Amino acid sequence: MVTGHDPQTGEVRPPPPGSRAQGGRLAWSVPLALGMVGGILLHLGLPWGALALLAGTLLSVLDARPLLASLVLLGAVLGFGSAHLQAREPDRMAPWVGALVTLRGHWDGQFLTLDDPAARVALAPKPKQGPGELVVSGRLIRPEGRRTPGGFDQAAWLRSQGGLLVPTPKTVLVRAEVKRHVPEQGLRGWFRRGLSAGLPSRPAALMTAVELGERGDIGRESFDEGFSVRDAFARAGLAHLMALSGQNVALLTGTLIWLLGALGARPVWKYGLPAALLPVYLLLLVGATPSITRAVLMGGAALLALMVGRGRLDPLGVVALAAVACLLLFPLWLLDIGFQLSFLAVLGLLLSGRLAERLPARWPRALRLALSATVLAELATLPVIAHTFGELPLVGLPANLLAAPLMAALVPLGFVAGLLGPAGGLVNWAVAPLASALLWVAQTFGSAPVLTWGNLGAGGFVAYALAAAAGAGWLLGRVRGQAALTAALACAALTWLPGQLRPPRELVFLDVGQGDATLLRVPGLTMLIDGGGSVGSDYDVGRGTVLPALRALGVRKLDVVVATHADTDHVEGLSSVLRGLPVGELWVGHLKKPGEDPVLDAILSAAHARKVPVRELRRGDRVTAGPVSVTALWPAGHVWSTEDNDNSVALRVEDGEFRAALLGDLPDPAEALVGAGDLTLLKAAHHGSRFSTGEALLRQTTPSDVLISVGRNTYGHPTRAVLDRIAAAGAKVWRTDELGTVRWPLP
Repeated sequence: MVTGHDPQTGEVRPPPPGSRAQGGRLAWSVPLALGMVGGILLHLGLPWGALALLAGTLLSVLDARPLLASLVLLGAVLGFGSAHLQAREPDRMAPWVGALVTLRGHWDGQFLTLDDPAARVALAPKPKQGPGELVVSGRLIRPEGRRTPGGFDQAAWLRSQGGLLVPTPKTVLVRAEVKRHVPEQGLRGWFRRGLSAGLPSRPAALMTAVELGERGDIGRESFDEGFSVRDAFARAGLAHLMALSGQNVALLTGTLIWLLGALGARPVWKYGLPAALLPVYLLLLVGATPSITRAVLMGGAALLALMVGRGRLDPLGVVALAAVACLLLFPLWLLDIGFQLSFLAVLGLLLSGRLAERLPARWPRALRLALSATVLAELATLPVIAHTFGELPLVGLPANLLAAPLMAALVPLGFVAGLLGPAGGLVNWAVAPLASALLWVAQTFGSAPVLTWGNLGAGGFVAYALAAAAGAGWLLGRVRGQAALTAALACAALTWLPGQLRPPRELVFLDVGQGDATLLRVPGLTMLIDGGGSVGSDYDVGRGTVLPALRALGVRKLDVVVATHADTDHVEGLSSVLRGLPVGELWVGHLKKPGEDPVLDAILSAAHARKVPVRELRRGDRVTAGPVSVTALWPAGHVWSTEDNDNSVALRVEDGEFRAALLGDLPDPAEALVGAGDLTLLKAAHHGSRFSTGEALLRQTTPSDVLISVGRNTYGHPTRAVLDRIAAAGAKVWRTDELGTVRWPLP
């Protein structure tokens, strides 16, 4: 396709030093892809699109082929048009939104696909049953956006799962109850049986995730230490191994290419046959999920380029061509983290040969390439991972080096076992120890510490891009090493300084649904009061909502964690918080006897396991940090009620003239007896229950603002009586069910 590449490594080479730059080095697909990116972003109203168009135009001019800029314009039109067509797709489920319905369709482990109307629906909670025909009932609702920092934006994610040929899921069936399930038959059912034949449950769940991308079973598996298998893979930097994606396609096609090469096949067969089999693999076996569809499109583009080029290709041009194919059919993949990580990792890998050359020559070449590929893939995806997940694995390099050879054997062996169906046990005797070894790697490295990282702003992404450009320039021989290092350090300093010069001072009322979780952040003190919970559900609010929010906010440790009282909706999530972040001290009001309350027992067990001191809080206890003080108003501690709400911890936060009270679930009249004093902000007790936030309290405290932490519930919270009392007191109401997370700055 283009000249100037190394036929051995496939990487793009710069012109020799001192030579004049010549035109024709830029693949035509690169400006076309940048144009499509710009067009899609502009359709979404994001100004970054103009930068993509400018980059494509500048590259065309620098390549001495200004006419390539016309491809930028063509790409912009295609991208804008594709996004526009998807946005105009009718919502076929709109007439039933809000209604109780029973749906019948095909469940693929991710979405329920209906025949009439032709639509796809997300289910919550996800059924434990595997793929197949499903009859399920529940209430149909619209998806929610991001409601906490670092939280899951379900609405945006669902929009990115559709395309021009696949309906976009626009509704969610909540409280989904399966009425009937018929397991999937045919080739996929046969393949699934082969994957698990003769394997224990955990390795079988792992192989189902690795080969078919179905992570429901592995998501329910946990190690003895109490953390889930999926969390362990993520903390070890191995999460990509459980996603059916480019690695699987590369290993399977690589094995087939090797076999065809050993048989002496010509390039047209050596690369053409795997390319022809990829659509069969996608449509008949694994299903057209976004990750595997991207991998098949990218792999198909590379194989066709190899076939046409007789074994040679321009990697950058092929990556751009694959991006064009993906975005033309699925324009909103551009905002999907899977798409971003896939292409960023591949772009990083394009320079692995260059980095390998700079490592000591006495090291084996295979080791140098493996090290280079792992490091560059992690560096290329670093900002997206840090921004999205709020943490960075510190042991990703050794974990991936150990896992790579295991995956290289597991994927083809598992594929053969799947093809054998019920006879897969003939192969799984070899799969079992390899799968167990991979699980051991994840368990061992997943227990290592991770680096907590907050959300990146626009400045952080720009700083990273400049540092990455300097590093790439050094690898390509166009930037001196000292200059590249200086640029990287300067960019790191620029992103670090603002937080040091102006540290956060705020109360953050996290939206944890029908529950409570409040974060106090001031210099010298970071305190979490309650951690939410999910009554009657197995959803872990601490792990799924609170911890991601804390990481997104840049919280690396908690000085104090407060469990106000032993109600599930307040404290259940604290167990995961205690396991997930360093904690200085746990405060508990009513420290019950062991065995009296399983929720409180779980929290104390987690604190004991992490060696966190436990303190019984009493009225008058205080902690200060500069001008900020936190004082316990309740419990008095000498008499305990049989009702947990009566024993709830109540706190007052003071910062100069600012005063806030956090009353847990204290009822009226107890809330009026704690002596909260005159307040700026009152956090209403018990989510706006009619038994709290009484007239006497409002007269005493005269707050100008009242915060109600509440979610979708059947209790009627907040009640009309409470809202009327607050309005009569002249205070403004702030509700987490309407506003999501509320961040309240301190003076």
